[in-house]
Amino acid sequence: MEPIAQIAELIERFTGTDGLHDTPMPRLKLARFSAPSAPFHGVHEPALCLIARGKKRVMLADEIYIYDSSRYLVASVDLPVSGQVIEATAESPYLSFRLDLDPREIASLILQAGLPAPSATVSPRGIFVGAMTPSLCDAMLRLLRLLESPADIPALAPLAEREVLYRLLREEHGARIVQMVTAQSHSRRIAKAIGWLRAHFTEPLQIEAFARDASMSPSSLHHHFKAVTAMSPLQFQKQLRLQEARRLLLAEGIDAATAAHRVGYESASQFSREYSRMFGEPPARDLRRLRGAGQPLAVA
Repeated sequence: MEPIAQIAELIERFTGTDGLHDTPMPRLKLARFSAPSAPFHGVHEPALCLIARGKKRVMLADEIYIYDSSRYLVASVDLPVSGQVIEATAESPYLSFRLDLDPREIASLILQAGLPAPSATVSPRGIFVGAMTPSLCDAMLRLLRLLESPADIPALAPLAEREVLYRLLREEHGARIVQMVTAQSHSRRIAKAIGWLRAHFTEPLQIEAFARDASMSPSSLHHHFKAVTAMSPLQFQKQLRLQEARRLLLAEGIDAATAAHRVGYESASQFSREYSRMFGEPPARDLRRLRGAGQPLAVA
């Protein structure tokens, strides 16, 4: 049996039902869905994502990334995205796993492997799709096989995760991940700026102070921020605000005006317009649809 088929078999065995599933390895999550999904929105944190069966579409701003069992997807920074499972049936469900990336572990591997520091002048996009290779697939399979022997997980999971990261760094796009954890690179500064923005997205964004905190000029920050995220800081903030407002509407049952105010909007009408533009419907109608369909807000 091919390694990717063995991975699919393991995911199917350790999920059983549709949805997201935690595992005894905190950074490893499994997903199973028996039908294509509606678009869902969320912040994609740094992770390696593999689909063992089915197909998924991820959109960052106006860019579309499609991947399946022949390709993996990596997000190297926090990014507000929309995604959609586009190939899945009850007989052949969508099966995937996500391994969260640990910057400290990556930095340690870079030093140990002696990988060269990339140029700091170019900021690569913070999400990409790469071709699956036998060495990376085999390492992923060894990691998943630990689910069959839980007693071995404490001792062997760190080693297995490290091997996956090492293989990933050795792939064609490895330098893009190296740049994200290189202290003096523009990409690393943008990653820190994204972290600040996520923590303060409800506040008015003062570009001069934001750039100063990132140790960059406003023009340099704007250029490199857009290179990494495909959007400006203000567009990024808007997506964070709208995603959080949607979560509040669904989880807390508050009205649209209250949600708008809590995420930083001063104008409820502006909030409603931008909400409709992003999610396709005004808040009240979108909320009724989400509750009726039981639609998840994020999928691995």
